[in-house]
Order: sequence, then C-alpha cells, then structure tokens
Amino acid sequence: MKRNTISAAALLLAAQFGGGCAGTTATTAPAAATSATTETVTTPAPTPAVAAEPAFQTVTEQFADLRLLRYQVPGFETLEPRQKELLYYMYEAALSGREITYDQNYKHNLRVRRTLEALWTANQERIANTSNTGNVDQANKLNIYTKRVWFSNGIHHHYSTKKFVPECTPQYFAELVKSVDAGTLPLEKGETVDQFLATITPIIFDPNVAPKRVNQEAGKDLLTTSATNFYENVTQKEAEAYYAKKIDKKSKTPISYGLNSKLVKDKQGRVFELPWKVGGMYGPALTQVIYWLGKAVDVADTPEQKLALERLISYYRTGDLRLWDEYNIAWVRDTKSRTDVVNGFIEVYGDPLGYRATYESVVSFKDLEATKRIKAIGDEAQWFEDNSPILPQHKKKNVVGITAKVITVVVESGDAAPATPIGINLPNANWIRKEHGSKSVNLGNIVDAYGLADAGGSLDEFAYSAEEKARARQFAGLAGKLHTDMHEVIGHASGQINAGVGTPKETLKNYASAIEEGRADLVALYFLMDEKLVQLGVVPSLEVGKAEYDNYIRNGLMSQLVRLPLGETVEEAHMRNRQMVAKWAFEKGKKDNVIEKVTRDGKTYFKINDYQKLRGLFGQLLRELQRLTSEGDYAAAKNLIETYGVKVDPVLHKEVLDRYAKLNIAPYQGFIQPRLVPVEVGGKITDVKVEYPSDFAQQMLDYSRKYKYLPNYN
Repeated sequence: MKRNTISAAALLLAAQFGGGCAGTTATTAPAAATSATTETVTTPAPTPAVAAEPAFQTVTEQFADLRLLRYQVPGFETLEPRQKELLYYMYEAALSGREITYDQNYKHNLRVRRTLEALWTANQERIANTSNTGNVDQANKLNIYTKRVWFSNGIHHHYSTKKFVPECTPQYFAELVKSVDAGTLPLEKGETVDQFLATITPIIFDPNVAPKRVNQEAGKDLLTTSATNFYENVTQKEAEAYYAKKIDKKSKTPISYGLNSKLVKDKQGRVFELPWKVGGMYGPALTQVIYWLGKAVDVADTPEQKLALERLISYYRTGDLRLWDEYNIAWVRDTKSRTDVVNGFIEVYGDPLGYRATYESVVSFKDLEATKRIKAIGDEAQWFEDNSPILPQHKKKNVVGITAKVITVVVESGDAAPATPIGINLPNANWIRKEHGSKSVNLGNIVDAYGLADAGGSLDEFAYSAEEKARARQFAGLAGKLHTDMHEVIGHASGQINAGVGTPKETLKNYASAIEEGRADLVALYFLMDEKLVQLGVVPSLEVGKAEYDNYIRNGLMSQLVRLPLGETVEEAHMRNRQMVAKWAFEKGKKDNVIEKVTRDGKTYFKINDYQKLRGLFGQLLRELQRLTSEGDYAAAKNLIETYGVKVDPVLHKEVLDRYAKLNIAPYQGFIQPRLVPVEVGGKITDVKVEYPSDFAQQMLDYSRKYKYLPNYN
C-alpha cells in the first residue's frame, strides 16, 4: 500500500482539533390546565427522563510508548443485509490471515506470543495477590511486554523495528513458566520445559539476539543484520544476484518477483523461493482466507467485485504473481461497489530490499458524503499532473482510472493493525497504475477517531506564535485530511518511469520507499498552496495550506524525534522522508530566511517566514525526486536520504524528548478492532451487528484462540 501513516505530530494535532460537542435539550414542565367550570386543576405526570447514552470511549489505555484507541463504524446499520453479510465474510477472511504477519516479522514470534498467552492467566493471579508486592511489580512488567508484542505483531517495535525486551527478570519469567501446565506451553515434539526455557529465554531477553527486524544502515549487509523472516541463510549480495537474473528490465508489465515468497539457501548452496500459497508456506491460514473469500463471492456487490475476488482466490491457490496482477487490474476496475477489501501481501516496508510483502487486510465501505471532497481532487488529476513542477518528460500524458473515496473501516488485520495507515493508494505496481489506474482512499472513521482522542498540549509546546496556533486550531484538521487525500490520490499516481529503467525497488533499492513517500508528500505540499483548491471548493483559503506547512516543518524537524531513543538515527521510511523534505527545505532556504530557527526561553522553534518561497522549494525537491525515480538514479537517492533524512542533532533531540516528557503523550497509537456478530435464522445470516470491545488483551486472546491456523514454525 503506498500508504500515508499519520505522524506523531499530526496525531496530536488531529486530537486537539477534532471531536464534537454534546448538545443539550431544554425541557419545560407542561403548564397547568385550568377550567372555569371545575374546581380541580390537573397536572399531567412528567415524562420520565430518558438516560443519555454514555459517550463512546475512544481512548482505552496507555502503556510504554503506546496508546490504545477504538473507532466506530457509522452507517453500518444502513447497509443492505446482503452487504453486511459480505462485510462479515471479508472480516473473517481478514482475521484468518493475521498470524502470517507475526511469522513474517520474525521466525520465533508465534512461539513467543503463544508462550506469553499461556502465562497470561497465571500472571493476572500474581497481580491479584497484592500481598507479594515484588511479584505484582514483576507481573505488571510482563503484562506490558505481552501487550507490546500484541501491538507490534512480534518482539520488534512496529515502527522503529528495534527489539524491545521485558523489564521483568528472566528469573520471574522462568518461575512463571514452570508454574503452569506444560501442556499449555508451545513445546516442540519431545522438548522438556527446561530445554524450552533455554531456547526461548535469550530470544525474549537478550537484546543482542535479533536486535533489528529491518536494518537500513548504510554499509551493512541488510539481510544478515535484519531479523525479518523473509530470508534464511541468504546474503544481500546473493539475493540481489538472484533477482538480477530473473528480472526483465525491458518488460512493460514487470512481475513483482519475490512479493509472495521466502528466499532461502539450502546446505548445498542453492538459493530458491518458498511460495506463500495453499499447499505451500502459510497454506493452512490461506486456506481459511480462501474459504471466507469464497463465501464473499456469492454475495458480491457487483460482477466486477466478484471477478476480483475470484482472481484473488486463484492467486492464493497457485502463488502465481501474474494472477496477482490480474487481480489488481480487476480490483481497480471495480469502482461501483459500495463495499471493498484490501487483502494480500501488500507492503514491502518490512523487507530491507523491498521485494517481499507483509500480509494485511482492510475491510471497508464507502462514505458517500465524505467522498465528495476527495473525488473533487481525483477528478482533476490530469490538471495536477499537467501543472506539476516536474520535468515534462516525466509527466503522464494521460492520467487514467484514479478512483478516490473516503472509506469507513470495518476491521483491519495483519500489518494494518493495531497500528494503521490513514490513507491508501493501490496497486503498488507502477505499470498497472499507469495503464489501468489506481484506487486512493482516506480512512475516514480512523482519522475521526484520532481526532476524538484528547492528546494534550503539543501545539502550545512546539508552535512558535499565537498566529500559528490559531491557524492550526482553525484549519489543521482539514489540512491534514487534504494532505492525506492529495498524497494518495495525485501523489503516488503521478509521474512515470523512463522506459527500460526498471522499478524503484530495483534501481533505488533500500531508499525506494523513503523516496516514494517523499515524492507523494511533496506533490501534496506543493498543491496545498495552489488557488486551484479554492476554486474546487475543497478549501476556504490558502490558510489551510499554511497550516499544513507549519505542521510539516515542525514535525519533520522536531516533533517526530520523540519516536527515537536518544542517540539513534532515523531508519523508518516515512520518518526519513519527512525529515529529508523538511531539513532540505530549511537548508536550501537559509539564504532567503524562508524558515527561521528561533530560540526563545531556552526552547527551539521553527518559524516559516515566506510560504510562497517554501512552496517553490518544495517544487524544486519534487522535480528532483521525480527525476531520480524516473531515471533510477541510486546515487542521488542515497545522497538525499543519507544527507538529510538519517542523522539527528543530538542536542535538539534531547530537548524534544524533555519537552514531550512533560506532556505525558504516547507517541504511537493503535486500535482495538470492532467485532462483527452475525444474526442467523435457520442457518442463514439475516443481519450483522457491530460490537465495540474495550479490552485489548481480551481481544488478542480471543483472536489467538479463534484464528490459530499456523504451527509455531513455518
């Protein structure tokens, strides 16, 4: 998913400016009825007061650097019964594949998670026994670790990809393991509890075992230093050589080699792929995904949606990547269905080389009213392309098939949960987007949930002036939504690659994702200060664009640093992209003082002095990012990211961490998923209800019981 993930600062801004007001209704007692002919005055009994429904609780809990939220599914009850049934089948398909993501992230993840779940009840009993305060403290620390594993789909941080370890002691962990029934532990055949502990303890507690899930450090072998389960016994050089032989750079419809397989080397030195398909790796889970997708086929919204689902099933059965392309083309052409699903091996952020994709699913239906805003932008995609500052030879002469909409999410799974994107543009294959189009969506109810979460005073802490704060309070909510819309709709869909150059993952390699996200961001930033948006009626004035410029520079240069431990460099693709764009603009604008670094009362601020000149700088950088993408200029991509996107000023970093510490705001947020409950009459689904669980741990335990389709090792 060319995806737009909401930044830490954007989350905080959205929380401050979103939300609604609870209205009150004034009631008066009925007036006394009087009669001139009687002596009796009758007063009607007062109408019993109707208790107001309690407000929906968006925020549920906070631990470590994480906060759990909930989102609602407005409009679900108005759908046709058949559409509700369809969404239920898609919901079950989505969750049936969730364990794949754990295994893809690290080969020991499923065993670690199942160990922690086997200990959960005994650990809660330790907490309940308050007479032993030492045990309570240790138990609480193990609880937090378990929740972190659930949140990150494994033992590495979902965003930084660095390994986190429990704060409880290995001794407490071992004692707890030995206290439970050995039959509940994920022991391998013939393994004793002591042997199990000898294996699992360093995996969990030793920070030097699998320290990074995805390593992007320049000069390192990115495969042997990454813990991801996409490769086994294979070096970076061997993997690149393997695909260099397979890939045809002259092909106008290149296959997404490696997207759905693990690359391994056996004892004889042979390098080969293990495909993810029915009968292959992850086959048991994919069989269940297919079962539910098959039921969805029978109640599909349109013939186009039915065809897309059938092709997705065929792809999962065979592992044939040509069928994956056929599915994506059919999916793009399905523009009339109210319901929709993203399901597959989609994003390659988890692969340091950008070949293999992690399983994820997003089930949704179209928000008809909110779609009007994003559709207005999508309908003008050719105008934006024609008026882009990129070089003429890199522009698409005929932008085709962009479908833009706001969706209401029903459930997310795999790599899309609990942490979620807020915008999606698919498919990822450049040639399909060019020839057949793409779908761009804004996850409307997810963004709204962020807005309802009260996140404190980050704006007052990091914004420079009263004018900047006032503008943000008035326009930042709309500005953020528009940035997402334009990033997805016209950003990822813009530009073209020169013939014979090859795809970005082949040419730009490990810098491809950061460059692509930067390119899409810059398209959005450049046009957010264009009068065209006022003419389209999507913004009241260019003050909206200024609000987004303020936020983007503030976030890229300062506030996103809260996500990094002191002394670390930036490695995550989206963070690299934002810092690269902001720092490059700051450096290049110094001569004209476009962005000014100000120190006031010992605190650092970044103040934009000339928004139009900043727009010009954004346009210059966009032209360069499109050029190096179109021409496959690896050296230029590396220079931009390594110079501007990686290194962090340690003094400023410490200041940001200290200022955030006083706010008590978790920098990362994710969601407890709604639960769909079918209503059956005579064995047939007649309706589907939506429930909103509030206990994260219970949902994770329920999922693990219901959707356990994979062995400990795959």
